[in-house]
Amino acid sequence: MLDITSDIADDGPSSRTAEPARDNDRVLLDAYSNAVIDVTERVGPAVVRVETGPKVRSARERGGLGSGIVISPDGLVLTNSHVVGSSKEIRLRDTEGFVTDAHVLGVDPDTDLALLRADGARDLRYASLGNSKSLRRGQLVVAIGNPLGFESTVTAGVVSALGRSIRSVSGRTIEDVIQTDAALNPGNSGGPLVSSASEVIGINTAIINGAQGICFAVASNTAQFVLSEIIRHGYVRRAYIGVAGQTAPIPRRHAVVAGVDNKMGALLAQIEPDSPAAKAGLLPGDVVIKLDGVEINGVDDLIRALDRDRIGRTLAMDVLRMGRLRAIDIHPVERRQVARQ
Repeated sequence: MLDITSDIADDGPSSRTAEPARDNDRVLLDAYSNAVIDVTERVGPAVVRVETGPKVRSARERGGLGSGIVISPDGLVLTNSHVVGSSKEIRLRDTEGFVTDAHVLGVDPDTDLALLRADGARDLRYASLGNSKSLRRGQLVVAIGNPLGFESTVTAGVVSALGRSIRSVSGRTIEDVIQTDAALNPGNSGGPLVSSASEVIGINTAIINGAQGICFAVASNTAQFVLSEIIRHGYVRRAYIGVAGQTAPIPRRHAVVAGVDNKMGALLAQIEPDSPAAKAGLLPGDVVIKLDGVEINGVDDLIRALDRDRIGRTLAMDVLRMGRLRAIDIHPVERRQVARQ
């Protein structure tokens, strides 16, 4: 039997509408590809490979490998503090294979960021830090780095979520973290997360082992703050009161008697001798519920409240002691910086 339906269908209106649809898909795909290509060409040359450890490796001495982003023509480089670690020997390799030594200007384990300066390198290709507050979920982002040692690798995805919090190696929480599904692997750490406007809006820092498409980057606004603090002081200034504690629930009867609304607080487990907390009269077992007018619903809230603006000031602190509300004045000091080994 002779089938002529295909010839008739080719001339029908449905076939004519299919062609424009395919053309539109092609245009959209080309626009997406062009956006990623443009970002790669503009920011890619500013991404460096960060190598740590001795140049000549031995069986007992192993080095590390990560990524970094040049943020100024005179050789300032942002990367992760866990990439740098305690290494004394650091080298930067650019996309053209040029290698230069670098030294650490400062590290901040609390945000997993480090600032390096390339030795003797000038007029480097660099990228600009953008405003991470302007990001929106679903926005296109590009990650550039050296995953698993494969240099200048580019992956693309979207901003999956904003305002996440993750735990840093120091135990503190890193606030305002960007979640993305752009593929990251070991070696991407310290590399840039870039917007379609070719602005660095995050520093890639972590992945969740066993999960697919859940990766995190420290927001560029956080990186800008850490950068300015390290340039000015050599480290990030934070307040210190000398306590160790944990987040704990507040018994309902204690909250009712004290007239407070907190369901959780920061339970103090240890007070360091001669610390601001000891001098203020704080005791193990006290539950902090407010500091300087800020409600404290756990240890993370207490840590977050102890920022540089509260150094050297006398602050009002509300604590629950044996179920009764007490007002205490405390005078935080600047936290001592732990020297790199």
